[in-house]
Amino acid sequence: MSTRKEIQSVYFIGAGGIGMSALARYFLHKGMFVAGYDKTPTPLTSHLEEEGMHLHYVDDTKLIPEPCRDADTTLVIYTPAIPEDHSELAYFKKGGFDLQKRAQVLGTLTRSHKGLCVAGTHGKTTTSSMCAHIMHQSHLDCNAFLGGITKNYGTNYILSDSDYVVIEADEYDRSFHWLRPWATVITATDPDHLDIYGTKEAYLESFRHYTTLIQPGGALIIHVGLEMKADVGEGVRTYTYSRDEGDFHAENIVIENGEITFDFISPISCVKDISLGQPVPINIDNAIAAMGMAQLSGCTDEELREGMRTYQGVERRFDFKLKDNRHVVLSDYAHHPIEIYQSAKSIRELYRNRKVTALFQPHLYSRTHDFYKEFADSLSLLDEVILCEIYPAREKPIPGVTSRLIYDNLRPGIERHLIKKEEVLDYVKSRDFDVLIILGAGDLDNYASSIANILKEK
Repeated sequence: MSTRKEIQSVYFIGAGGIGMSALARYFLHKGMFVAGYDKTPTPLTSHLEEEGMHLHYVDDTKLIPEPCRDADTTLVIYTPAIPEDHSELAYFKKGGFDLQKRAQVLGTLTRSHKGLCVAGTHGKTTTSSMCAHIMHQSHLDCNAFLGGITKNYGTNYILSDSDYVVIEADEYDRSFHWLRPWATVITATDPDHLDIYGTKEAYLESFRHYTTLIQPGGALIIHVGLEMKADVGEGVRTYTYSRDEGDFHAENIVIENGEITFDFISPISCVKDISLGQPVPINIDNAIAAMGMAQLSGCTDEELREGMRTYQGVERRFDFKLKDNRHVVLSDYAHHPIEIYQSAKSIRELYRNRKVTALFQPHLYSRTHDFYKEFADSLSLLDEVILCEIYPAREKPIPGVTSRLIYDNLRPGIERHLIKKEEVLDYVKSRDFDVLIILGAGDLDNYASSIANILKEK
């Protein structure tokens, strides 16, 4: 990963993030000394420590282990969310260490492997994990670095001796510009991260530039109807996809009794009777893209069919916590208005005649400021909305920006409530729910199992 002496130690600043932890596991698997800092302990950091990573949770240069103090043999990987005044980051910069963002390291991997990358505002975690599962159980196998914990493997990465690497291509901070995909899917380009990009035009331009990075002889699979304009190089094949139209699409879709089947229509080879292992309507779209990329890589019809049948989903992506005759509780990471719209549409399609309640924790003050009306419109597809305060993540509060902006813009007739996060469990105990979906990218999901247990006992 470096032009210096051979790397022996890898130090992570911001080690506990879902993407960073996958890289940490990669280097642990390679037998290197792996250490790092994160702000707070979590179940994920506990697992990393059990697997051999040396972690601490205070920003203090004295806590950096000795094997990570040699600039010639240590690679430092940091997340863009770490502030510039972080003392450990400053220590490594001053010491002339090789510092790379996570995306730079992944970019190196796409130069030594055939990178199968999935980019887009939403759908990329599910689509990339679907593709990784199809590839891993096929004769081709793959490595994978994903943005969520797959239920098939209980982890966010797969390591093998395959030539292929599946990567979730993150547009935040233009990280995906470090990649050189052999093939890539672009799922959606609805503007997001305007705190980074400033304008919709800059966001779309970032995706256009990303398409210029596809390697000669590679392929772009782009969702029908996107506003962005692709700009691929010579020899790069371009395909379109969607649920109902495009080079790759579905026909003969049947959604009944909690099952979804369809025929996969493809310019390479059509595959009949695909059965979705995680039967959620939005996953038809995601499956089309994942199968298209796996098929272009050389997976057989039967491998596509078996991969989709056995796919179990990703934690926090339409993740059912309780499903019985009286209650349904699920958790979904949706944190952008379009993602929430897709989730709401899918849950409406699955539960046509039942009362659906959303428990939503907005993620970021800036995103709430930019999209509060759109959030309200999407949430208004459901029957009842319970709003918690905004999860700040990396941001400081913006005056006047609270969850009430969304609350006040919900459509007339929608039942609505504003509660504090610490009131959630007592509130659930005082109520009953038919179908409850927990939405957002914050920490409300930590309550999901408890909520399911409370309702199960009612």
